[in-house]
Amino acid sequence: MRARDIWLSMLRLGFATAGVAAMTYQFAVLDERGSLRLGNFFGFFTIQSNIFAVLLLMAAAMLRKPERTVLFDLVRGGVTLYVTITGVVFALLLDGHQEAVQTATPWVDVVVHRLMPIVVLADWLIDGPRYRLPLRSAVWWLLYPAAWFTYTLLRGASVHWYPYPFVDVSTLGYGGVFERAGVLLVCFALAALAFVWVGNRLLQRRGNLATGTLPCVS
Repeated sequence: MRARDIWLSMLRLGFATAGVAAMTYQFAVLDERGSLRLGNFFGFFTIQSNIFAVLLLMAAAMLRKPERTVLFDLVRGGVTLYVTITGVVFALLLDGHQEAVQTATPWVDVVVHRLMPIVVLADWLIDGPRYRLPLRSAVWWLLYPAAWFTYTLLRGASVHWYPYPFVDVSTLGYGGVFERAGVLLVCFALAALAFVWVGNRLLQRRGNLATGTLPCVS
């Protein structure tokens, strides 16, 4: 293994550890306050995307590039998209609402909303995909945010709690929520297409195109 790969693996594991520490600490703080609700805590897109990011960094640290499959690149691209969305949406819509989104602890807020999105995106740009993915990969990537949105509305109608202001039916009504969801969907779709294009450009620029097919994306 080259020295560069060893350093990348060490950095990935270090940042993954930071992500685990931040989420674990916030979990403990809420539990100590008596305000922890498991469904609420794990219902945040931020927490889910950061869990995915931690698992991705650990997997990337353990798998050498020749061992990575087309499925790995597909999942990696999706997770990178999700955690990047987390950072961008927080910066544009939620900054200043840390208490409401249960990340009021300053260093936890920095890790889950700023550090992890930057780290995972940078990791993807520095050590790009091994396989070329078709544009329809973007459609598969959008299934998870769509599932999260659907689950959030269904659960919210039952427990009367919503993780973010833009999905709060009790305040905006279903019309207001779906209007904002439509705008976000367009933005997410454009971002997903951009990620496919950039990933393929990175691969083409390095001249390291590997061939492989996955039935669902071929």
